[in-house]
Amino acid sequence: MSGKVWDELLGQPEAIEQLTRVVENRESGVHHAWLFTGPHGSGRSNLAVSFAAALECESAGCGACQSCRLVVAGAHPDVTLFSTDRVQISIDEVRELVSKASLSTTLGKYRVLIIEDADRMTERTSNVLLKELEEPSENTIWILCAPSVSDLLPTIRSRTRNLNLRLPSTEEVAQLLHQRDGIGLEVARTAARQAQNHVGMARRLATNAEVRNRRSDTIALALGISNLSSAMMAADRFLQLAKKDAEQVSADKDEQEKTALLAAFGFSEGDKLPPSVRSSFKDLEENQKRRQTRLLRDGLDRILTDLESIYRDVLSIQLESGTELYNPESQEEISARAQSGTAEQTIAVLDGISQARARLASNVRDLLVLEALCVKLIFRRSRAN
Repeated sequence: MSGKVWDELLGQPEAIEQLTRVVENRESGVHHAWLFTGPHGSGRSNLAVSFAAALECESAGCGACQSCRLVVAGAHPDVTLFSTDRVQISIDEVRELVSKASLSTTLGKYRVLIIEDADRMTERTSNVLLKELEEPSENTIWILCAPSVSDLLPTIRSRTRNLNLRLPSTEEVAQLLHQRDGIGLEVARTAARQAQNHVGMARRLATNAEVRNRRSDTIALALGISNLSSAMMAADRFLQLAKKDAEQVSADKDEQEKTALLAAFGFSEGDKLPPSVRSSFKDLEENQKRRQTRLLRDGLDRILTDLESIYRDVLSIQLESGTELYNPESQEEISARAQSGTAEQTIAVLDGISQARARLASNVRDLLVLEALCVKLIFRRSRAN
């Protein structure tokens, strides 16, 4: 049986079963480096945190002990979850992680270092990590998270054990939201579909009217682009929507993280904190400030994901695939685009969205990227429509 730390991980029974066996047999040794791959929303980082909690827990991941709660809250002294607020992971950041790897543990048996978005490492930065993976410190476990194995250097891949994850199904996401969060099943299904099965985004859509309005505005703006002027206006509006979304995510995350950290140490809001734990809360506040740039980039990525959903629907109609549309509420406008163009043209638009992602990752100015993309989205309805 898998422990409670695995309970909210959807659609990954094979990965959970394998990691559970590793934890149960940890006395015979645990591989020192892992690579968790899978599409955005598949739960790579959540799986990594659950694996770390199970390794540190005396009961293999009970989910209730202090060790499990500290790992989940991001406050366990021997578990580091690293995510950068920069476009690329810097060499100094990796050097700092490597220096942590050699430290003795203070509470658990293992020192676990998790790198989110490990694909953001340059070759030079990856080589710093490679030296550590070639000669690993005792009882240190590295977990790298990336979209695919090809996103990392072959030398890094060869020293890791890979687990590939899949996106959970719409029904799996809906059932989780229904059972865990008490969200009505139909509302949960709609949110899961619109979020393209990303659990965190689905929950936000189901529980937050502003997030739903942001998505509706994005879809309406994209479908309303009919000339150069409307393209420029849409690009500017997309950027403002992303900024607003980033601010809201920041506020939500800040509060959730503070609440989780208080609970992990056994405190409630308003309690006076002893000096021994104040540094943990100070570190949390500093990390929250540093991630603002990253949150804007994530907000832009959600805009691009919503745009992708439109043109995947267009392509689905053109190819007569018979699959459920992500945006059935806008079927009339989407069908007009499908009838007025070809599948090759739609694929070119989807390629343009991918190119916009790459340009943002290369630090091209946000507005310039959006303007170039929106020009490609100009739609002039044919006379037949």
